[in-house]
Amino acid sequence: MSLKRRLSTPEGKKAYVRSLFATIADRYDLITVVLSYGLDWRWKLRLVDLVHPDANARSLDLATGTGDIAFLLRRGCAHVIGLDVTQRMVELARAKGSGAGSPAFLVGDMMTLPFADAQFDVVTTGYGLRNVPELTVALDEMLRVLKTGGQAVSLDFTRPSNPIVRTVYLWYLWAVGSALGWVLHGDPDTYRYIPASLRGYPGADAMAAVMKVRGFRTVTSYPVMGGLMAIHHAVK
Repeated sequence: MSLKRRLSTPEGKKAYVRSLFATIADRYDLITVVLSYGLDWRWKLRLVDLVHPDANARSLDLATGTGDIAFLLRRGCAHVIGLDVTQRMVELARAKGSGAGSPAFLVGDMMTLPFADAQFDVVTTGYGLRNVPELTVALDEMLRVLKTGGQAVSLDFTRPSNPIVRTVYLWYLWAVGSALGWVLHGDPDTYRYIPASLRGYPGADAMAAVMKVRGFRTVTSYPVMGGLMAIHHAVK
């Protein structure tokens, strides 16, 4: 079955994404560095700086991967939870910091969060919303667990508005993803998923509009890498 058909339904995307991230978990940190030309850490610092977490804030990082954003949040606030649907990702995150001051890492689905309403001051996600089977469901869950006045911040690839730039960008991601997939996993489709996922994902402005429709009071979009990536900062 083609990658396009696998991603064409929520159930198909759910199964594909879970299998994909279980496969790439041990190389996830390497891939984020390679695809970002080493800038990924800087973008994550910028995301955390936007929320200015204080010592009393309760923060939740969704699709936490190996925990980069969760650890950055932990520098500013005492209560941080990182959640990811992939067991191996959570194992790797826990291995990065097992001391008393480390975030708590849980296996869970960001579309069905295991938390009561209004539990967190901050909810973050890096490369998470693009991967969920149903975007609006995930946004509703983020909104539900935030306190009134709480902040949600997302970092992700986006679709440039300029059609020429968009075409070149998607082709670049496809070509580089194919090469990396073949070298690291013997399967060129492995990282072709990134451009494939972008074809059905809102551009930066459209994403901000969706977040407002779902109930966020204010949403600000910040371009990253000239608009090839974006950070969205929303307030409940």
